[in-house]
Amino acid sequence: MHDTDYIIVGAGSAGCVLANQLSKNGKHRVTLIEAGGSDTALNLMNFFVHLPLGYGKMFYNPGVNWMYATEPDPGLNGQRDHWPRGKILGGSSSINAMVWIRGNRADYEEWGAENPGWGWDDCTAAYRAIEDNEAGEDAYRGKGGPLFISENRKGLHPLVDDYIRACGQAGLPFNADFNGAEQEGAGNYQMTIKRARRNSTARAFLRPAMKRANLLVLTRAQVTRVLMEGRRAVGVEYLKDGQRQELRCNAEVILSGGAINSPQLLELSGIGGGDHLQSLGLPVVLNNPNVGEHLSDHQGINYTFRMKVPTYNDILRPWWGKAIVGMQYFLTGGGPLAKSINHGGGFFRTRADLPRPNMQLYLQAFSTLLPKAGERPLLTPDPFSGLSIGLSNCRPTSRGHLHIASPDPLAHPKIVANVFSTDHDVQEMLEAVKFVRHIAAQPAMSGLIEEELRPGLEVQSDADLINDFRQRSGTVYHHSCTARMGSSAATSVVDARCKVHGVDGLRVIDASAFPNLIAGNTNAPSILMGWKGAEKVLEDAR
Repeated sequence: MHDTDYIIVGAGSAGCVLANQLSKNGKHRVTLIEAGGSDTALNLMNFFVHLPLGYGKMFYNPGVNWMYATEPDPGLNGQRDHWPRGKILGGSSSINAMVWIRGNRADYEEWGAENPGWGWDDCTAAYRAIEDNEAGEDAYRGKGGPLFISENRKGLHPLVDDYIRACGQAGLPFNADFNGAEQEGAGNYQMTIKRARRNSTARAFLRPAMKRANLLVLTRAQVTRVLMEGRRAVGVEYLKDGQRQELRCNAEVILSGGAINSPQLLELSGIGGGDHLQSLGLPVVLNNPNVGEHLSDHQGINYTFRMKVPTYNDILRPWWGKAIVGMQYFLTGGGPLAKSINHGGGFFRTRADLPRPNMQLYLQAFSTLLPKAGERPLLTPDPFSGLSIGLSNCRPTSRGHLHIASPDPLAHPKIVANVFSTDHDVQEMLEAVKFVRHIAAQPAMSGLIEEELRPGLEVQSDADLINDFRQRSGTVYHHSCTARMGSSAATSVVDARCKVHGVDGLRVIDASAFPNLIAGNTNAPSILMGWKGAEKVLEDAR
């Protein structure tokens, strides 16, 4: 008998949920291994982890962030994109924008069509069990679950109401709950924020579980490969304090490292495309070329306006403004620091004949450049009253891939994002940016706008608009599907029970296992993966 039953690799959005659920009944010994540090260590950076608006400090900090970068991308005019991923308890749920979006009903109907147990009704039941929804319970939403979801109705910037009215004038009606019966429309975003603090999976799921004697959490321990005996996973090798160690398990190894780390670990362990592994001198345990393929992501861009009315730039840029909002936060638990910057948003169709929304909106009463190399850091406000209306595509058809470039487990994999590589994605983004301008031109907004700054009204032709979004757009951090779930190893990596095809004792349970990319932010479905994945593990244990 070994020291643990289950090994979970990665304490992120899915891993923390798994650790809670697998240890809850007290029957199983569970070890959770995280390459990053604790989210409660007494240092200044972890203060910003818990401060809702502090996530801007996380995007370029290697202390809490893997700091990945893509290869130069023709779809981005040859630029490399920055891909932050959480390297801390809570994973990317500790550094994200905290928007709670489940996705479209059709997404889950597609999941369930190939993967029994993952359809709309199954996933809705799981979401209702997960949620403690501030707005209350109904046929779609849950109350009393472990994860508090803020309704986010109070303390919004006044421009949110103007934006919602402008969307209505542009033909996009108000939607009170994007996670209810209908996704399309404009409104405010619900948030994983509880009592003015980020409600990461580390806070909501892992901290309660860490009180249990049957759960061990190892931090600053990076797993370097899965230990295999033939085609059975029996444990992991990891580095901690500069020492290489092994941990073996009685039951299963579960990879929950996310869309980048999980396929990377599979390849380091000999599971992946055989030709590629052999070219790096690695033994081939199982030849499955789908590992690291099918990479899907949402691509976003902001249109930025100089406003005639105050925005958060006016209070967040000067030192005295920072002092005011700091006092407001510490004395009342309110103000701009207590929220994400994405107060409003929505979903729309670029063409009326589409069966569902294909674009997502983000309203920020704030403006800044997303920096390229050498530019100023994210969330430093512009020196004027600025507002941004952003958007991202919901179901792009472009596919990328990522693969290890070296047998060195500490080397970053090679990421080829391959964005805007299909005519479909280029055309719908062109239609979408025109709709952003249509919203800004409505009476509720146009009188408040002094001028469009980015890209500027000189950018008018289709060719110039396309060049602009190739030049200025970037990921919205929803990387998925690189170890996708499916019925056959010919097209996927894991089955509907999250078991790796052709291997015993090994599962992948995280965003890499999404069958396809959902329409919206991916933190909610990543948590869903952990919740339903744990159900599968416990069912099989019985």
